[in-house]
Amino acid sequence: MADPLEFLPDPTAYPRTSRYHGIPAAELVTGDGRRVPFLTRRLLPDPATFADLGEHVVREGERVDLIADRQFGDAGQWWRIADANPVLDPRELDVPGRRLRITLPAGVPGPVLD
Repeated sequence: MADPLEFLPDPTAYPRTSRYHGIPAAELVTGDGRRVPFLTRRLLPDPATFADLGEHVVREGERVDLIADRQFGDAGQWWRIADANPVLDPRELDVPGRRLRITLPAGVPGPVLD
């Protein structure tokens, strides 16, 4: 008989709200035998697959973390805005007049509209 716990996902140190949730851990063994744990690479999801919630036009002095706090109730969710508006540097999102997509997280379907 199979162990029922084997069907549970592996525990993660990162909560579901983290951009690192579900990213596999790996380990590097150095030449002197030290073990150095690390997270494997996080590939950015395709923003075209995100369900839109709305749009936000950046005002003078706004930062992406403040926008995330206003939109999601958590400044730490700034990465969701960065994922939906792909840039190399998140500071590119703080440009006044820039239109930002506000979306559901990757993999979360939007509402079904009739």
